[in-house]
Amino acid sequence: MNFLIIQTAFIGDVVLATPLVEKIRRFFPDAGIDFLVRKGNEKLLSGHPYIRKVLVWDKKRHKYSGLFAMIRYIRREHYDWVINCQRFFASGLLTTFSGARNTSGFDKNPLAFCFTKKTPHFFGARQHPVHEVDRNLALIAHLTDETFELPKLYFSAADTDRARRLAAGRKYACIAPTSVWFTKQFPAHKWVELIGRLQKEGYCIFLLGGKEDVQPCEAIRMATSNPAVYNVAGQLSFLESAALMKEAAMNYANDSAPIHIASAVDAPMAAVFCSTIPAFGFTPLSSRSYVVEARESPACRPCGLHGLATCPKGHFACAEQVRVVDFPI
Repeated sequence: MNFLIIQTAFIGDVVLATPLVEKIRRFFPDAGIDFLVRKGNEKLLSGHPYIRKVLVWDKKRHKYSGLFAMIRYIRREHYDWVINCQRFFASGLLTTFSGARNTSGFDKNPLAFCFTKKTPHFFGARQHPVHEVDRNLALIAHLTDETFELPKLYFSAADTDRARRLAAGRKYACIAPTSVWFTKQFPAHKWVELIGRLQKEGYCIFLLGGKEDVQPCEAIRMATSNPAVYNVAGQLSFLESAALMKEAAMNYANDSAPIHIASAVDAPMAAVFCSTIPAFGFTPLSSRSYVVEARESPACRPCGLHGLATCPKGHFACAEQVRVVDFPI
């Protein structure tokens, strides 16, 4: 039996779809499992022992021509099951015209009426949260079971060696201070305050991020008085970052991809939620996990599911009211 999993959104979304790979492998050990991602995310799954092929769709340069080329490729593969983890039209097209014997996706997808299996997509409440992993696993519950499965990434010995050379035997913490969305991003001056607390405890700090995060991380580094703050944004691969996080005394991040990378390697994680809320289902899953948020949530929170480019009220109270003393050290 052959499976294709579709998740062409952001890095964290790909990580949170990896439990499908683990579970399919457990129930169908001889299955071929392929995984479709957007260009730029394929290295997350590099060396994954259970994934046969990683398919890559370049959504920026060749979005539509690439989409139809991908549909043609998928049809030639004759998949038994295509599992669509997204609710958007393009992924619905890929699923509907895949030629697969069976298709599974969320009922909120515009083309869900064409799917063999439709699964309700819903968010939980503060009292009864539903994690994104639970939502994804529901897509294959009819083929497997309803038990939970953690996300999983596999870094190599070379990734571990790179991380250990950076750490050089020191006690350290990692901070991923940026986010695609402004209202998900803990303010820089607050990160500087946290670094001050870590400095008193004798930590060295690695600032993590992609190439686009080099300047924001450098601004934070320059604002501290700690000589043991290192800006390694843009210098590490996804899996090298995962290996560095794995051995950290603690990791800190916004409601963003590093939370889920930590979950996938069981690295300790303290996640700060500003405009978004844990009930949306994107909390860390590591065995040592912490959620930090304002003690008294502003009435305007949450202002959106994915975060916004600016605070609609102008005060950004959901972030400014978060106390650095509430972070675990």
